[in-house]
Amino acid sequence: MSFLHETAELPRVLDRREGPHGEVVLRRHGKLLQIIANGCFLMDTSDGRSERLLVRAALEELDASGVRPAPGVLIGGLGVGFSLAEAVDEPRWGRITVVEREEAVIDWHRDGPLAAVSAGASADPRVEILHADLAAHLAADDEPYDALCLDVDNGPDWTVTEDNDSLYSPAGLAACARRLTPGGVLAVWSAQPSPAFEDALRDAGFVRVRTEEIPVARGVPDVVHLATRPA
Repeated sequence: MSFLHETAELPRVLDRREGPHGEVVLRRHGKLLQIIANGCFLMDTSDGRSERLLVRAALEELDASGVRPAPGVLIGGLGVGFSLAEAVDEPRWGRITVVEREEAVIDWHRDGPLAAVSAGASADPRVEILHADLAAHLAADDEPYDALCLDVDNGPDWTVTEDNDSLYSPAGLAACARRLTPGGVLAVWSAQPSPAFEDALRDAGFVRVRTEEIPVARGVPDVVHLATRPA
């Protein structure tokens, strides 16, 4: 009876913001927190396995190519905070940089309802959260990272915001490669498998391209695409 009551409950809007990329909403549906962008569901707090795998698998790939001390990781997209929490839980990571373009999402983690999900991860001294556009940050001439973990929109095959398409384009993948150290790892979250994106990664010069699937309750599995910059 409690399950039926919870699922029948209508979502309740906790915050609604208008930003440069449109409307972003945080709402509560039963026990879940959900992020909605321009009327489209993006993510919720129901199951963080794939978001955590994004970071964990990137570190495993780095280990496979040779142990490096305190590798630096960039997490593209703060979301509900599962990826950041996973990175902070791993003491081997060095600097942890998060790039999030929606100021509202950052606020919800600092002093809002999502703070419970990221569990104070933003206070870790290794963590820096940047309010910036990810594509612009990657294109900047700056120091490289050992791993890029991108969780932006719904993945390479379906983006809610057209601007995000550029991240998965040949130019976007080239920018990712430039911001990786030799042997560095690119990990990309997607709401569905994409053989075409695997081909795009190989065309961009990445090696050891593979995909890990995470089964979901209904529909196609979430996946993490992994690729390595040649050493």
